[in-house]
Amino acid sequence: MEIPESGLDLWSDQAILDPYPLYRELRDTAPAVWLASCGMVALSRYAGVRDALQHWHPFSSAHGVMMNDHINQALRGIMLCSDPPQHTVLRGVARRPLLPRQLKLLEQLITEEADSLVARLAARGSFDAAADLAQHLPITIVSKLVGLPEEGREQMLDWARANFNCFGPMNARTEQSLPVLEDAIAFSTDPTLRQRLKPGGWAAQLYEAADAGEIPAEQAGIMLNDYWAPSLDTTIMAIGSAIRLFAEHPGQWDLVRADPRLISHAINEVLRLESPIQMFSRLLTDDYQLDGVTLPRGERVVVVFASANRDERKWDDPDRFDVLRRPSDHVAFGWGEHQCMGMSLARLEMRALLGALASRVRRFEITAMEPLMNNVLHGPRKLEVTIS
Repeated sequence: MEIPESGLDLWSDQAILDPYPLYRELRDTAPAVWLASCGMVALSRYAGVRDALQHWHPFSSAHGVMMNDHINQALRGIMLCSDPPQHTVLRGVARRPLLPRQLKLLEQLITEEADSLVARLAARGSFDAAADLAQHLPITIVSKLVGLPEEGREQMLDWARANFNCFGPMNARTEQSLPVLEDAIAFSTDPTLRQRLKPGGWAAQLYEAADAGEIPAEQAGIMLNDYWAPSLDTTIMAIGSAIRLFAEHPGQWDLVRADPRLISHAINEVLRLESPIQMFSRLLTDDYQLDGVTLPRGERVVVVFASANRDERKWDDPDRFDVLRRPSDHVAFGWGEHQCMGMSLARLEMRALLGALASRVRRFEITAMEPLMNNVLHGPRKLEVTIS
């Protein structure tokens, strides 16, 4: 059986504004579809996406997970672009600040900061949930934990958004973001950076691991991308999407307010329905059989997390927002070897904010909204709300 071809462009403006009809069309076409617009194969059904994420061989990340060769080369050496056994070593070093015992030390700080923030915003009565609410914890707490000097920390959000734009194919958004990403890479690999890092911060710990011989000395700088890129915007997008969904579905917010134990399920449902990262790619290092179709060695495969999370073959009524659903096996955080190492921190931040909001806010009303136009990230750039 041949792989069917599609002319869909998953990175057009219209696709970014409303990608879900296109994802459904891909799922309805075949388990694997050749995208003529970018010269890659798309996996859009849940089963195929889970297969790809679970099998790092032959679905390799070591050749890059971006959808253009330029950035795959520029970011060689980061943990995200590696396979075992190298990935196992790099991940073991990078995730130390994110182990459960370390996050337990942050829980009270994050909870208190979330409560204080929500009290201030509730007193105002209206605010931009995408900026005033969603950005606060990642920028005020997480960026400080990374421990970059001030000139780096204040640019982390711009760097992250440029980074994810550059994960897409080489389109206009990627080209416009390239200079910002190149500045970020130059900053991260500056030989003098180490002397300006906050002692004990996550970044400094990478250099300490290099001193101990755990990772190559030249790798510590580029691995900063594994912190400043995913630690901010993915959480920010998820929080913004949560507020939008609860504004649009007030009955679901009533359920959460009545039973805050539902917050964890609600977080999973938000992530399933509005995946902050829509897709990454893999390179096939061997032929792979998928539902009677041979995916040939050497092909680059787009693994569409956001489509898998709305697959009718997996989820009942998948486009419906339901906080009583328990979709703990969604793939918004990936799966397998490359499952997001910061997902517990993201959940902690979301849980703290939603808990504080549930005790103070009865209703959200959206007064203005603007989506983020990004090749890979998905969520609101602006979400002005009035609360009662």
